[in-house]
Amino acid sequence: MADSSFIRSRKHSARHTASPWLAMAAVAVSATAHAQTASTPAPAQPAQPAQSATLPTVEVKESAPAPYKAEGLSSPKFTQPLVDTPQTISVIKETVMQEQNATTLQEALRNTPGVTVLLGEGGNSNTKDNIFLRGFDATGSIFVDGVRDLGSPVRDTFNLEQIEVIKGASGSEYGRGTASGTVNLTTKVPTTVDAAEARISAGSADTKRATLDLNRALSDTSALRLNVMGQNSGVAGRDMVKNKGYGLAPSLAFGLGTPTRVFADLVHVRFNNRPDGGVPTVGLSGFYNAALANAGVTNIRAVDPSNYYGSASDYSKTKADQLTLRVEHDLSPDTTLRNVTRAGRSGIDQLITGTSGVVSDTVNSVVVPRLDPATWTATRSRQLRWQENTLITNQTNVTTKFATGSVKHALSAGVELIHEKQTTRGRAGAGTMSPADLYNPNVNDPITGRAVVDSGQVSQGKTNTVAVYAFDSLEFSPQWQLNAGVRVDRYRTTNDNVTAPDADGLQTRTHIKASDTLFSGKLGVVYKPATNGSVYASVSTSQLPPGGSNFTLSAAEGNINNPNMDPSKATNVELGTKWELMDKRLLVSGALFRTTVNNDLGTVDAVTGEVTQYGKKQVQGIELSAVGQITPAWNLSAGLARMTTKVKEGTSAQTGAGINWSPKLTFTAWSTYRFDNGLTVGGGARYVDSVVRSISNTAQAATTNMLSTPDYWVFDAYLGYQVSKNVDLQLNVYNLANKKYVASLNNNGGRYIPGPTRSVLLTANVKF
Repeated sequence: MADSSFIRSRKHSARHTASPWLAMAAVAVSATAHAQTASTPAPAQPAQPAQSATLPTVEVKESAPAPYKAEGLSSPKFTQPLVDTPQTISVIKETVMQEQNATTLQEALRNTPGVTVLLGEGGNSNTKDNIFLRGFDATGSIFVDGVRDLGSPVRDTFNLEQIEVIKGASGSEYGRGTASGTVNLTTKVPTTVDAAEARISAGSADTKRATLDLNRALSDTSALRLNVMGQNSGVAGRDMVKNKGYGLAPSLAFGLGTPTRVFADLVHVRFNNRPDGGVPTVGLSGFYNAALANAGVTNIRAVDPSNYYGSASDYSKTKADQLTLRVEHDLSPDTTLRNVTRAGRSGIDQLITGTSGVVSDTVNSVVVPRLDPATWTATRSRQLRWQENTLITNQTNVTTKFATGSVKHALSAGVELIHEKQTTRGRAGAGTMSPADLYNPNVNDPITGRAVVDSGQVSQGKTNTVAVYAFDSLEFSPQWQLNAGVRVDRYRTTNDNVTAPDADGLQTRTHIKASDTLFSGKLGVVYKPATNGSVYASVSTSQLPPGGSNFTLSAAEGNINNPNMDPSKATNVELGTKWELMDKRLLVSGALFRTTVNNDLGTVDAVTGEVTQYGKKQVQGIELSAVGQITPAWNLSAGLARMTTKVKEGTSAQTGAGINWSPKLTFTAWSTYRFDNGLTVGGGARYVDSVVRSISNTAQAATTNMLSTPDYWVFDAYLGYQVSKNVDLQLNVYNLANKKYVASLNNNGGRYIPGPTRSVLLTANVKF
């Protein structure tokens, strides 16, 4: 039996070893000119003689809000409008998701640049949102209404009001996390306005989906809202893959429009999918096999991307349940006290078949090519996964506005109590399948040894956290603001592991624990040359302690998850500008950023046994965006990110190389135009540059599989028509050019998920 008391190591310190400007200046100059024009007073008119006749009634109407543009964030920790918040933030609103029929988080995140998706390994394929943001893993930094969302559920959009992507280190707002930033999902809440909306979709790949959003006022101050989803769909261009599930999200609100408001909601989601284990990369652009190349075989045919290499019995069952109670009380017109309590549980039970093409063999340590393609096969690895996550949290927050002399303050402060638990159980009995014909796999091939049972191996990680934070936005004058925040997290992580019984039925138990205090902060200076714009500079930090991303601690010396290791530390520096144009209907922004991560590696001296923690990675670039309305009829959401990455200090094979899973250039755009006759036309485009899967400082020559994915463009089209006041139709055509592309690649480059082929989806939207 091992205990953390047997882990011996020393604490240590880490070793220390202008075109973008033009683009931003152009945005600023244009915005300033627009602001000056808009703010120029009209010339005085001569006085008119008094009229005895009655003047006609003048009706003043506010312009409708821009459906793509958000004014601010849902979290009370962000006290200022987006235009005055000194950080790059993308908000994806419900209107955009509905127009695109983006039903999952991954699909919705296509609307912000700098995001890539990785295909998981070892049973992790298709089990969670493997999101990389600005070069770093963000899978552990997903939140729902400001509360960390753990595990691997299918994150459906049926109950979402908007998705907020905060880019760069965000430890002061959300606690432990990586350098990439955070993704916060904002759910729908009841209102006192009666409304009901049903959406029914059908299309390619046998897609069938229906949602209902029903809101009913129970009184002048209380309301009920119910969101429901049901889906049974395939995936365009992929045989056998199925996404089938349902969701229920009832919520109640009391005291609406009064000083004390209470919100209670429940979310219940179930999916029973047939997962996609991927397709061998054999024959793709960039695929290379040294044995075949040396034998002169260069014309390698790619496999059909629709092929399914798993079994018809593969499954992925996910569940998510959460109960939330939120109470708000206005102590005064300028001061509000909030308390949020949440209990949640999510889980996954999955059997998935991974694959990889086999076109050569190793005989006596020599790689021998298979010269006849008829002999080429695809391995089939049956992988099991069972995991459950539990969360109990309580947050108390107070926001207030006050003045100290001539300085105006917007203060937000609070405390968070968090209990997180992750349990992983080993599973056995997935059975085996013989290798498939590479070009003609059979999903009904026999499976031997099928009897899935618990193996007896159990790993349980727990993290308890107490955090306090405070933010203050200080306005010194109409032109100058200072935004500052700090957060202190005191955490304790324990990891208990029981191995599967050996041949004699014996099991080994280990108990490892770690605790520490994390400090994170942010500081931003905002200058407003006009009321509708800002120029800012900011710095923010975050920390990720051992076991902070997966609840797993390691007794191995030098392992980054050893409890004696220091947290990895990230710092994000940004210089940017934001402007509200077109009568404040359009928000344009641009930022230069640099993110640096330290302490992400460890090593043990072979002679002295001394542990050294080191490592430094850096991502820098520029991000531009425009979201809102160009005219009241023309909506636009667009973004571009260009970044360069570098391992400043790593292993001997990594130092000086770029960071994997980090495309240099990404672009996204979605736009619609509505005509007076009720017809709306639009579409979108996405570009993702080549993505490298490994980090190396040498000129690599692939010996097998793929080193990177080719870049690609994808174009979509949208057509909407309002049939009546209560009924409108929309037609989506995805991947207009039927582009074949790699949507995600696994770590060794042996398999990939193909991008969906051209498909159509017809949706009827009925309001009643």
